[in-house]
Amino acid sequence: MRTEAMRTATLTPMLIAKEGDVPVDLRNRDLRHHDPDHHDPDHHDPDHHDLRHHGDREVGPGLVDLTVNVRRPAPPVWLRDVLIEALDGVAAYPDTGAATTAVAHRHGRTREEVLVTAGGAEAFTLVARALCPGTDVGRAVVVHPQFTEPEVALAVAGHRVDRLLLGPQDGYALDPARVPQDADLVVVGNPTNPTSVLHPLATLRRLVRPGRVLVVDEAFMDTVPGEPESLAALRLPGVIVLRSLTKTWGLAGVRAGYLLAEPALVRRLAEVQPPWSVSSLALAATVACCSPSAVAEADRAAVRSVGDREHLVRRLQGVAPVAAPPAAPFVLLHVPQGAAVREGLRERGFAVRRGDTFPGLGPNWLRVAVRDRGVTDSFVDALTGVLRRGMT
Repeated sequence: MRTEAMRTATLTPMLIAKEGDVPVDLRNRDLRHHDPDHHDPDHHDPDHHDLRHHGDREVGPGLVDLTVNVRRPAPPVWLRDVLIEALDGVAAYPDTGAATTAVAHRHGRTREEVLVTAGGAEAFTLVARALCPGTDVGRAVVVHPQFTEPEVALAVAGHRVDRLLLGPQDGYALDPARVPQDADLVVVGNPTNPTSVLHPLATLRRLVRPGRVLVVDEAFMDTVPGEPESLAALRLPGVIVLRSLTKTWGLAGVRAGYLLAEPALVRRLAEVQPPWSVSSLALAATVACCSPSAVAEADRAAVRSVGDREHLVRRLQGVAPVAAPPAAPFVLLHVPQGAAVREGLRERGFAVRRGDTFPGLGPNWLRVAVRDRGVTDSFVDALTGVLRRGMT
């Protein structure tokens, strides 16, 4: 297995496990010495990822957006009506009661096991602030590649973060035995952004142990038909499940999400949540999107997305390899001269997500959102042309 060394300015990289004679990619990280403006396309330093970079920065006028994973350009009409009606109540302070009840009913949990948040991202900050470094958390481990905000939130709150890097040689699959026994805070995405890998429920359950908090980011779980690998309905000690309504319902600007955990953890996280952090519009959207009819609509959309994703994967055969069997509405590709390919695609009207801002990936990885088949066909034709041009 090929590994990428991770260097820090003030912390000595620490190798903590081995698989046979091959070092496991788990090293220390100090974000204070991160320079987001430094990027040399000919040399990938895995300790200089721009963890604050997100796909929306790559979208531009006139470009087909294949970088942002929001599946809708706007909320459906019925949800827009809900938001418009909610405007009449914005003079009052937000009340989370109805949204909390709706989420609890959606997942078969009690109200005490629910905390509504301003999108899924706020939940990472709450976890990082509520669990104190050195006292509550002795060792925080983030499984990468994945969404980078959890690591940012932990580092800003003073946590020393270790990375467990999964690799393409095993399809970015997670082996629970690679997670250190003494890790008392573990963060993993499922399905994972940007690899699109869906970890089995049984694998994640093996990470649960006394004295450990396991944070599972399920922001894309509602894009998986039936959600068979979700932990959301399970009452497991120390497990925090994060959800976002952004992706399926086109609500990135509203910031609607929630977390599920045992009551003691929910109370602790709620104590550090700013007052009224979730807007009235987000709360109205949460109630609406957790209704049985909305859940059924989301599942139908997930089934359609599977068909569109399979079409994308078929069209990419012989053009660019897909990193792992995808389960979310995006795929991870490996291409030669990734920066040049991205620029070539922009010239042909397509924006794709660069991969080198994700720990464990380099500049030749690209994430591509699943769109309808017409857009996919046009994109693959453009990608084929760019790659052929680069070979001549």
